[in-house]
Amino acid sequence: MIFVIEMKRDMFVALYILAMIALIVGVDFLFLKNRFWERLMVNIGIVLVFAACYFRFLKNP
Repeated sequence: MIFVIEMKRDMFVALYILAMIALIVGVDFLFLKNRFWERLMVNIGIVLVFAACYFRFLKNP
């Protein structure tokens, strides 16, 4: 039973990371094509928000 829960959790974490990557790539191509520093700051911000949400809501459900 624990193996099944861990498998579902790993799948959810993988989808969570894919959603973060898709958001970063989408924002980069739609809004920040030729702005290096703005792009870097926004990408770091997106990663920090996703990490905060993960540790707050998803780490220990």
